[in-house]
Amino acid sequence: MLRQTFFHIPGIGRTTERLLWEHGCHDWETLLSRLDSVPMPETAKALAPAILEHSIRAVECQEHQFFAKPLGLNEAWRAWPEFRERCVYLDIETDGGFEGDSVTMVGLYDKDGFRALVRDVDLHLFPDIITHYSMIVTFFGSGFDLPMLQKRFWGMEFDQIHLDLCPTFKRVGVRGGLKKIERALGIARGEETDGLTGLDAIKLWREYQEGSAKALQVLVDYNREDVVNLEKLAGIAYRMLRDVTVPFAMRT
Repeated sequence: MLRQTFFHIPGIGRTTERLLWEHGCHDWETLLSRLDSVPMPETAKALAPAILEHSIRAVECQEHQFFAKPLGLNEAWRAWPEFRERCVYLDIETDGGFEGDSVTMVGLYDKDGFRALVRDVDLHLFPDIITHYSMIVTFFGSGFDLPMLQKRFWGMEFDQIHLDLCPTFKRVGVRGGLKKIERALGIARGEETDGLTGLDAIKLWREYQEGSAKALQVLVDYNREDVVNLEKLAGIAYRMLRDVTVPFAMRT
């Protein structure tokens, strides 16, 4: 879908993008070869060659920064297939507070597996680890997880493409919290963590602080299911938005 995206060219909105699709321009290379014959604003036509050529190189080199700002939260879903190999599914846990030092755990899931970074153990490694990714997938991360992490690691900036599944699902009429959406889409949890909520995560952390190693393990398992399920949900959200955005013949 990213290679079929043109609205990151100044002067092209979604209406013009759809018009270009209707004229057979289904990818960047095709538009480059037809610039003289397709309906486009003159400003966009002048800027298009450089932007399209840069777009092609950026995907080949995994230069996510080129797309992060133009796509924004609304259209980040378009980049998921192209950047999936360097994507991380992220979720944090807290002790119930809203300051930086309230973060107790960061769960990270990628193509190589799951890792939990725990406060006072290895949470301090997060700023370095996150730089290895091109895309971050969260659920309401734009409103909670990433701002909390920026409080915890003062001055830290995220330059990755950010796919926030909470507003993304709302665009296709799927509403509710993470657990509700999982159930609605047929995604099950394990017996140990089924039914647990954010409040339980806070209680588990307190129990761990009081000496319960088992509480920490349950918290880690809870967090693992959150981030592992984010990958499944990302795939579903991508297909749903693709199907309502592009003509059937163009779907990839």
